[in-house]
This record gives sequence, C-alpha cells and structure tokens, in this order.
Amino acid sequence: MNVIYALDEGEQRFNELKRSTGARSKTLSDALEELVENDVVTRRMEEDAPVAVYYGLTRKGEELLDALSELDEWAQSWGKEVPDGPTARF
Repeated sequence: MNVIYALDEGEQRFNELKRSTGARSKTLSDALEELVENDVVTRRMEEDAPVAVYYGLTRKGEELLDALSELDEWAQSWGKEVPDGPTARF
C-alpha cells in the first residue's frame, strides 16, 4: 500500500520509492513486480546512460488509490465507534 500512496505524487525511480516507503530492496522489488503484473503500476525504462527505471500508477492504480482514500475517510469518521471485538447479532 505504501508504494501506491508514494506514487500518488507521480513517477518515481526505484531508490526514490525505497526512501519514501522505507522498504527493503527485495521487498520493494517483489511488491513492484506484483503491482506491474496486476496492471496497478507501470514500469518505464529509459536506456540513456545511466539506465533509469521509473514507476507510476496506471488508471487502475489511480482508481485503487481513490478507493483507498475513501476507505481511509470512512475509517476516520467511524473508527471510534467500531466495537473492540465481535458482537452477537440476534
């Protein structure tokens, strides 16, 4: 999720994402690979010297970010009213 929130500001290179998310290289690499496979994140490579790889949100990723933001707003509004544990409904 941190990757999706970090990419809200626009395209970022791997090390920029690493710094902004605090993720380890392997963890971030695995997450990015899965997000690219699921068409949530784009991967763009510039082959100029030095080679640069940029990651950004797809339209699907932007819509996911919108949904997560709405869920966050809901949690902020209702979070204090959620009971501590399951309750019986009779």
